[in-house]
Amino acid sequence: MRQTFADTVNVGEFLERYRRSNIEFVGSGLYHPVYPLIPPADWDAQTEWWLGLGRHLLGREKFGGFWPPEMGFCMEMIPMLKRHGYQYVLVDSIFLKPKREMRWEELRYRPYLARHDGAEIIVVPRDRELSNAQLSGLDPGWFQHEIRERTKSCDFPALVTTWTDGENGGWFRATQIESGFWGFFYRPILDRYRAGTLGFVPIHISEYLRRFPPTEEVEVHRGAWNTEHHWGGDFTQWTGSLLQKRGWDEVRRASDYYWKVKEEFDAEQESANNREEARNLIRRAFDHLLVAETSCNFYWGSSWVHKSFNDLEQVYYLLDQAKAKME
Repeated sequence: MRQTFADTVNVGEFLERYRRSNIEFVGSGLYHPVYPLIPPADWDAQTEWWLGLGRHLLGREKFGGFWPPEMGFCMEMIPMLKRHGYQYVLVDSIFLKPKREMRWEELRYRPYLARHDGAEIIVVPRDRELSNAQLSGLDPGWFQHEIRERTKSCDFPALVTTWTDGENGGWFRATQIESGFWGFFYRPILDRYRAGTLGFVPIHISEYLRRFPPTEEVEVHRGAWNTEHHWGGDFTQWTGSLLQKRGWDEVRRASDYYWKVKEEFDAEQESANNREEARNLIRRAFDHLLVAETSCNFYWGSSWVHKSFNDLEQVYYLLDQAKAKME
């Protein structure tokens, strides 16, 4: 990558600036899977492998927050996230399930605790409407006014959190900085804050949670963020077509086969013949399995599901080879 983009950017210097920055990075899944749709047996690897890469590239030993790819979240993920050291997880505001009647602003601008199977984590709601508004163009003055109107009835310190997938849009990736998100919106917002005219304070999520730790518990419905044609609660974007459904069936079968072969391998004597060769084949198969779980393979209706099938074929081929080595 360094050589490929050398005439445009110094990638090493780029990463070093990230390491020195005060940005609060959050973790995710290495191959961007929709966690509630992939086999839970594979959750730890997707999460742990991202952490290893994040520590290496971003220069952080710990990542306090977790961003679920596609905002795909379910309560069953909580014990896994806690095992990997996460303090909080971002969730879509519309999926909060309060245990009492809550006002509109409480559901959007206040973190809560969520518990599952003895584990506890903080859930930080994302304001879905404001996040949609910033997707492809946003005026800083409008945003400033909207924040004031949306939080004026809050009798608690409001945490307004917006989050948008900007990797595919020109608004976030504009080469002319002044006409994109960072120059047209983000920089003016910070300039107004420095001038004392903004009316609210930018803050790291971890700092807010340190100053105002949540005490109230909620539950969270299964769901993902809204896409162009779907609201996210039923995962239709990734599961709606016949081929998508078949793809997920094959992912589950391949995962089951991997763990079966892995268990057989672990039960073998250390001195077994061809053990190292079998180990390498199993490792390669697992990598193909995790890649097959990438959300983009399923996002585009039936168009890209073949990409998942291609990797799953490699999973079976490599595992069959490994079993032959173990016989």
